[in-house]
Amino acid sequence: MLRALRLVLIALLMAAPAAVRADGPVVVSSAPDKVGVTIYRDPNRSSSNTMNLEYLNSFALITETRAVDLPPGVVTIRFEGVASGIIPQSAIILGAPVGEKNRDAALLSQRGLLDAFTGQRVTLKRTDPATGKIVEEPATIRSAPDRVIVQTARGFEAMYCSGLNQTLLFGGVPRTLSATPVLSMTTKPQEGGRRTITLAYLARNFDWNANYIGQLSPDATELNLFAWLTMASGDDTSFADAQAAAVAGRVNRVDGSEDEERHDSDILNQSYGCWPMATTSTDQLAPAPPAAALGGVAPVLMEMEYSADAKAMGDIVVTSRRIAVREDLGDLKLYSIPFPVTVAARSQKQVAFLSKPRVKGKTLYRASMQYGDPGDVEMVFRFRNTVENGAGEPLPAGQVALFQNAAGRQMLIGEARIEDKTINEDVDFVFGKASNVTMEDEEIRDGENWEEDRLTVRNANPFPIQFEAEFQNDADKSYGRFSDKIVKRRGKLVWIVTVRANGTATLNYRESETNAPEEK
Repeated sequence: MLRALRLVLIALLMAAPAAVRADGPVVVSSAPDKVGVTIYRDPNRSSSNTMNLEYLNSFALITETRAVDLPPGVVTIRFEGVASGIIPQSAIILGAPVGEKNRDAALLSQRGLLDAFTGQRVTLKRTDPATGKIVEEPATIRSAPDRVIVQTARGFEAMYCSGLNQTLLFGGVPRTLSATPVLSMTTKPQEGGRRTITLAYLARNFDWNANYIGQLSPDATELNLFAWLTMASGDDTSFADAQAAAVAGRVNRVDGSEDEERHDSDILNQSYGCWPMATTSTDQLAPAPPAAALGGVAPVLMEMEYSADAKAMGDIVVTSRRIAVREDLGDLKLYSIPFPVTVAARSQKQVAFLSKPRVKGKTLYRASMQYGDPGDVEMVFRFRNTVENGAGEPLPAGQVALFQNAAGRQMLIGEARIEDKTINEDVDFVFGKASNVTMEDEEIRDGENWEEDRLTVRNANPFPIQFEAEFQNDADKSYGRFSDKIVKRRGKLVWIVTVRANGTATLNYRESETNAPEEK
């Protein structure tokens, strides 16, 4: 029996050095030599919603190139400075034989220190707000997952619940914590030497948006259209001199494509709450303050170059070397920035991606029949997205600000939004509600399941206008027997009429209850 135990011990001792050798030496790559950042737009955010800078709900593809010197054999490579929102299972590593990879999530943070020092001695520092006196005493962290509980000579105490200004002082930084996000890789046995490694992965907490600026001509028949690509990063890592790009369109993502573990960045956005006095019910916890906004978030405009002979309409002229280049990526659109940019941590950056002077279109007035009643009359600038009209580019969803010259200066006349628009498609910028054009609806006669109405449009402008009234059959009502020509467009029945200056136009029609027998 004793001999068998000795054989087992000998076997374990012989295996231990092999295990140590299997781990191999550690090589640290502190930062990438080259980096590319491609940001995808949040597919669930509509064009009417701006980016929530406190919670960016999309992702980016990060591509890094790093040069490392490897000793022969099995080596562990630590890639420092990766995105803090990295999705580890998405990482692809080329240029070295991969044995295993791991995301070292133990970052130097409040939560990391609390976890590392749980059960250990720290210093509790208090400041009395009335006297300003500072007192320090030894304390032991007893619990941290839900709220910080410390033990002192006076007993147990929930931190930040005494009404005093309190701080925990730690004696040092554990070796297990890293100041920057780290992805580590263990190679298979290899010959060693200098290797160029490509690391590509997806990272959370990015998004981008299209912001258009339109300048209408005095007669509102032409539009100078300019657009910014606004990229936002909520990540803790900055990517200097990056090859940046953005992808327009909807990318399908499935449940489970991201890991569900909670990271330090998620936990730091949660505040430890206090128990209200004389209560023990969990539903009476004091509400935590809202998560802090992204620090230092402000638009950073890329260099713009203005033409000395800009048109009176106030053209913004950006030379071709300063504007994003569009490429087709299947059904998606890839906008690549042709010069290096820094995608800074927790910041925004704007890059021009479209400049189309003198887009030909027209201004019209439009209203819809909603549940049998006329809606608001809207002002619309419409153009056909073709090269012949001066456009002919895919237009990603975003917000639009329209300006027009008045009294010698550009004035905002309204804001609009658009969904993704492709080439050869009508584009409508709905930029305001009309005050000089009205639409009224009155009943002329009725039957058991129908009524006949008259629609009257009044134009108080000193010039003629084009007016459109839209009717859409629904589950409750249907429309027919129109007294004027009707066209079908995008599933709606549309009455298009020119209303003279200070004039009126009328349309008779019948409104019937859907699926009800119509009276003859």
